[in-house]
Amino acid sequence: MDHPHDTDQRLTELEIKASYSDELLEQLNMTIYRQQQQIDALLQELHRLRQQMPEGGSAAPRNLRDELPPHY
Repeated sequence: MDHPHDTDQRLTELEIKASYSDELLEQLNMTIYRQQQQIDALLQELHRLRQQMPEGGSAAPRNLRDELPPHY
């Protein structure tokens, strides 16, 4: 049978592990929160950039010769 001291020590170790787990969970939650903020900001930027594109800009094929600098 376990001694009271052994039980207290095991309980203390479990409490320490639970505390570390709680801290890790909070860090992971904050990481996910920050990533979602970044995703939202990128989606807004993508939407803004799409609005700046001329109508039919993505459908028209580009001629790369038209984009050469004048000295070529």
